[in-house]
Amino acid sequence: MEKEQGKNTQTIVKKTVRSGISFGSALAMVISYTAWRSVGWAILHGLLGWLYVIYYVIKY
Repeated sequence: MEKEQGKNTQTIVKKTVRSGISFGSALAMVISYTAWRSVGWAILHGLLGWLYVIYYVIKY
């Protein structure tokens, strides 16, 4: 039973991390496109994800 709970916890954590990464990428793309009006920059910043979001918050 204890093994099963550990497995369920791992699954939940993995899904949450994936969702956080996806949200960070989407947020970075929206911020980038709004600021620069460039699809190319939006794609690049989407790949950087949370790094760009944090940079943007600190810089602007």
